Amino acid sequence: MKKIILAKPLLLLFLGSLFLLSCSPAPQSTPVAEPVVITESATSAATSQPDLSGIWQAVNTAHWNVEGHTAKKMPVTGVIGAYGGMLAGTSVVVGGEIPYRADALAAREVNQADWANLDPAAKCYIPGIPRQTYMPAPFQILQTDSEIFIAYEWGSNSRSIFMDRPGTSAPLPSWMGYSLGRWEGGTLIVDVTSQMTDTWFDAAGNYHSGSLHVEERYRMIDENHIEYQALITDPEVFTEPWTIRMPLYRRIEEDARLLEYKCIEYAEDLLYDHLRQGYDGSKALDGSVPDDNA
Repeated sequence: MKKIILAKPLLLLFLGSLFLLSCSPAPQSTPVAEPVVITESATSAATSQPDLSGIWQAVNTAHWNVEGHTAKKMPVTGVIGAYGGMLAGTSVVVGGEIPYRADALAAREVNQADWANLDPAAKCYIPGIPRQTYMPAPFQILQTDSEIFIAYEWGSNSRSIFMDRPGTSAPLPSWMGYSLGRWEGGTLIVDVTSQMTDTWFDAAGNYHSGSLHVEERYRMIDENHIEYQALITDPEVFTEPWTIRMPLYRRIEEDARLLEYKCIEYAEDLLYDHLRQGYDGSKALDGSVPDDNA
């Protein structure tokens, strides 16, 4: 009996301690962090736009045909063999096909039938936007807050994207059109208007009218890749807007730079051969003369 009487106060004291502990707040497992002070430099770094400056290139066959296509012969295969063949390629058109109006599709077929002589780029005309982006040559982007300048190796062409002229327009159409840029988050959006009607989207005869409006989007995927999109709107030719999408790759070699490709001298035979003394009729790109002109 003595043992029970002596142990009971100790038991009550132990149970009371447990009760007090259960009612107390739990101790913090980690110390409370100090308040984060956001400095002006941190804020500007968080809100700054990605720098697109560098040398970039599309690696595909869209300059031949933006839709999917098989490999095929070209007029020059009789002269330079396999070097003159067209490589196969997958479509860069979202959805696979361009939504032509019926009457406009017929005009595209006419273009395709004589593309070797009609393609404006074969004559060294400025390819326009978006085709200039995926011609088989690199281009360089130089970026400032008020203007983004793009120099293209193909034809030594160039254009300016104006970042500080919202609501303005061009008085006349031009080969590269008029480009107004803006940022939406980390994406550069460029509205391109007032382009000449003489440009094609590729060598397959895909074309547009003077109502063409192109909305380009440049989004950095990582340090060396840009996702490029071009939304094409032209109600005179297409039943609905359609989109081109492709990656652009940074040229990372140490000596990467633009070289000279002034293509007019390579187009002289196609453009001016009929003006030479002794001309004997129209010629194909390989210099051959059709039977009806022989």
